[in-house]
Amino acid sequence: MTMIVGIDEAGRGPLAGPVAVGLVRAPADFDFLTIFPGLNDSKKMTEKNRERIFELLQERVSIGEISYLVAMPTAEQIDKYGIAVVIRTAIESGLSKLVTENEPHKVWLDGSLKAPAQYDQETVIGGDALIPAIMLASVAAKVTRDRLMVELAQEYPVYGFERHKGYGTKAHIAALREHGLSSVHRATFIHFDRLPIVTD
Repeated sequence: MTMIVGIDEAGRGPLAGPVAVGLVRAPADFDFLTIFPGLNDSKKMTEKNRERIFELLQERVSIGEISYLVAMPTAEQIDKYGIAVVIRTAIESGLSKLVTENEPHKVWLDGSLKAPAQYDQETVIGGDALIPAIMLASVAAKVTRDRLMVELAQEYPVYGFERHKGYGTKAHIAALREHGLSSVHRATFIHFDRLPIVTD
């Protein structure tokens, strides 16, 4: 049986937290849009609908119809190696876990993402709105990362991670100016001389 893998990332641009790389593996004839009604690019879905789709994904995993994983390189790794490198490494590692050697497969990736050369693959610009396997990978990545950021908000309450998930909102930048960086901030992404001035 030919298998497909959809791959997308979430959280490339935030100032804090990990980047999340989602991979979803399913049979090539898997009917994503019937099984996951309302599935779309995660950015075009409400938080409630993303959570609903993610719960449906976990149900399908529990009966063995589909599998997924989300790799989350940390802010420290992003600072050390660069965002492009950690995403590429996460894709390679994830595929090695999900795709059995010599198994017929097709890997679909969003945007500018690439898999190692040994995989039959296609990168689709805007794939997270066109290819259902990529859509589901984007949902898995975003929900997993958002949940982690809500947890980190308990550990670092002054930054408001539960609201902005680490993105550079005015409130987040104001908190950075007041409190400085935490251990989960991406130091290489934060240049105080270039951050917008926040006024009350």
